Amino acid sequence: MANSPPIYTALNVPTVTSYPSVNCLQWSADGQVCLATKTAAYIMTPDHGIHFDISSTIRSAGEKDIRDGLPPIGWFRTIIPFEKTDVHKWPDYSQVWGAASLGSLDVSLWAISFSPSNLSSDAGCILAALSSNMDLTLWTAAKNCLKGEWVKIYEITPFLIDLFQSDPSLVKMAQAINAQIVSITWSPQADFGITPAPVVDGSLLIVGNRAGSLIFLRYRSDQTIEHLQTLPVYDKWITHLSFSPWTSVEPGTCEGYLAYATSDGAVGIIKVTQKVIKSPVSPQITPQIELRLNHHSNHQLLYEADKRAVTALSWIACGNNQILVHCKPGIIYLWSLSSRWSGYRSFLLKNQKISIGSSSFHTASGIQYTQRTDKLILTLVDGSFYVIHDLSTEPSLVPSTMDDPITSEKLSMTIRSAFVQSEQGEVEYSDVNRITGVTSYDSSASFIWLHEVSRPADFSYKHDAKHNSMLVVAKAWDDTDNETLMLELTRTLDNVKTATGFAPLHMLRPFFFHLRDREKLRILLPRILEILKPRFDDHSAYVTVPACTSLTTEMRGIFRKSLTQHLFGWDVLLSLRMRLSLADFAWKLSNNVGMQEECGHVAQILLNTISHRVLRTLIRHLVASVNILTPSDIPFVLRMVVQSLLPGSPEDLSAEGNHLSTIVQTVVSTGPQVVSVANIFNERCPACNVEVPLHDITSAVCSNGHTWARCTVTTFILSTPLVRTCIGCSRKAFLPPSSSGSSSNQNWLPAAARGWVVEELLEAVHRCLFCNNSFVSVL
Repeated sequence: MANSPPIYTALNVPTVTSYPSVNCLQWSADGQVCLATKTAAYIMTPDHGIHFDISSTIRSAGEKDIRDGLPPIGWFRTIIPFEKTDVHKWPDYSQVWGAASLGSLDVSLWAISFSPSNLSSDAGCILAALSSNMDLTLWTAAKNCLKGEWVKIYEITPFLIDLFQSDPSLVKMAQAINAQIVSITWSPQADFGITPAPVVDGSLLIVGNRAGSLIFLRYRSDQTIEHLQTLPVYDKWITHLSFSPWTSVEPGTCEGYLAYATSDGAVGIIKVTQKVIKSPVSPQITPQIELRLNHHSNHQLLYEADKRAVTALSWIACGNNQILVHCKPGIIYLWSLSSRWSGYRSFLLKNQKISIGSSSFHTASGIQYTQRTDKLILTLVDGSFYVIHDLSTEPSLVPSTMDDPITSEKLSMTIRSAFVQSEQGEVEYSDVNRITGVTSYDSSASFIWLHEVSRPADFSYKHDAKHNSMLVVAKAWDDTDNETLMLELTRTLDNVKTATGFAPLHMLRPFFFHLRDREKLRILLPRILEILKPRFDDHSAYVTVPACTSLTTEMRGIFRKSLTQHLFGWDVLLSLRMRLSLADFAWKLSNNVGMQEECGHVAQILLNTISHRVLRTLIRHLVASVNILTPSDIPFVLRMVVQSLLPGSPEDLSAEGNHLSTIVQTVVSTGPQVVSVANIFNERCPACNVEVPLHDITSAVCSNGHTWARCTVTTFILSTPLVRTCIGCSRKAFLPPSSSGSSSNQNWLPAAARGWVVEELLEAVHRCLFCNNSFVSVL
């Protein structure tokens, strides 16, 4: 038995897992991992980089977990239960045997797929869940994505039934099987190569049905679904779907590839192109997206039908190349889109006898690629691992060197050792470490998987209540190369893209994970701080906002979208926010005063840089809207002017603030309304009613010593429970009016914050302005 690897998590999941697949356990773009079990979806969030409510995390305790200098991982957990009674009765739509649903006999969760981030009402992810009865539903977090309730927001199956029933060319059976979904995937967010990124959703929810068609859907902000196109591609079930990352072809146009597999073993691809089309009426109006599909006809399938079931289908991003991987019992196939090698490669898997149930014909439960080592790692349900070396150059199951520490046999035995250790040694050769889902934890040597102890040789029945799975995070091989870690950190921060729809917690997880080692952090801290220092030109100098001419609902919507685009659409600004998150993380874990001072100095530089760029963006929007400001908006405008004149503000920013003050005075007439505005500009302490001047944008202290936090969006004093909290840095802000119960009732806001500008600003800021993580509300 190989040496036991470091284990950082070993948590019991008291339920039977769902259908084993490469998507049974998957990461969301928000950095949450979802475990698909038979009756529920477990949403787990590691505590790296989260400063909110850390005391409520769960973790596996014990000395065995504190290994390799890293403490055990804490997890936030929430569960989405699925009601078995809430199913469609397909015989009501067709009595034909081909439309029967055997999955209705014991309804279970069949497949899941996460959307990109920023799609839900609180800028989070949407979870698409498919049951064994072919019912497709959408879910999202209600208030607290970490440990709060997730609610069902839409049922897609009734929408599809109505869609196909309205087609008179289809008979009843065809209408039913077209609405019966058997595979789902959600594409990444489209990168159109435009800076700042436009406020449009370019992701696609694609479903495959029993009729052999692909249905392209798009989620809309009003929590409904838009049907884009239905494309018939085959005469058998579409059992697997996988979408490649998007590639920007030219500004405004991107393309990706959809791969599909059928029930008789055929594999094909479709080229998908999307183009942003600006409105011919006004460039301010939200652009539309045009979708084009280029389908390979049946005789040009990548892999012809051979009556052998496909067990896994996945695109692998190998540098600038995309490689399609699909598995059949005992064989793995590779197809390169464009690379040093082209065409198909196939590899026959050799059985590894690690337990009595070992077989190379098991279903694939994980496909991972590690760019550091250029290796593709395939996992089967029996717990065996297979390594394909040199994927980008010349793939082979045989390592190029005899002393390669990462081989199929070594990796299988290492994971088997972790299985024995996590089960506290009570394991025999007759016990199979049945791995139903596995994925990378840090994009390198650490993996997260879900396993269950199984004894197939005794042929005994175990009912659901006796099933118990275990979630494990462990390191599979030694990976202590600090140079590579620093190189990857630099590459991640310098090449971040807002358009990809990934949250900072997801992108920074590998670095948060490794830097929890305080000794490693001490050694690398000087280099990390040098990497974190801002080196970019001020992007806010290029922010342009067309003048607003009339105060209408449409113009307010344009104003809000412009704010969102410029506050969250610049790659440079996202990079600065991620750097601030890392600086705060290093400050928190530093174990001496000198190191903390260095971290605090860099964090303050980043904080000031972000604040000034955000303030310039707001000032330019106010300048563009000066002709439609109302008296209720003036207090907020004056606050922005005062903020631009605070000590430490750049001279050019102060000049823009003074310019805003000048044009506001010329536009707004003097009179009783202005006098009342002046009276409410300076806030009063909610406790003792003493006037509190604006000297600090983070906190407010009155002359009697009462201290209050300020809204990070508007800088007003927070004296209401209707607030939201950032999970990354714990900064607080007012809830947007649309989330407070009634958008027409803003009495909970301070009197000086009841203008339309503040309302649209609160609606536009859907993520934290300082670390770009999501908000949660606990009341």
